[in-house]
Amino acid sequence: MEEIGIPELTSEQMEKLCEIGEKAARDYIHSKVSPRQITELDISIDTEGSKPVTVSVEVELTLSPLTKDYDAEKLAKEATSKAFQAIKEFLSELACKSTK
Repeated sequence: MEEIGIPELTSEQMEKLCEIGEKAARDYIHSKVSPRQITELDISIDTEGSKPVTVSVEVELTLSPLTKDYDAEKLAKEATSKAFQAIKEFLSELACKSTK
């Protein structure tokens, strides 16, 4: 992971970071499959430290047996990537604000 140069994160910023990541992953999955096709969806975002912050994202997805057009594992990996992308954008915005 690259160094973005953000200030030390507050607890509110850490909470927002987790919310943004979870929303990005959930929105991505819902853009691909209907919520009715999802048997189980668990999105876990953990942070460690505040400067530097280490973020881990885990998406567990089980689709209905009737949903044959999608690979749940692939969809979960893509959603994880979307979560990291959204988190990186949020952290980049914080870095820009801290240099002003």
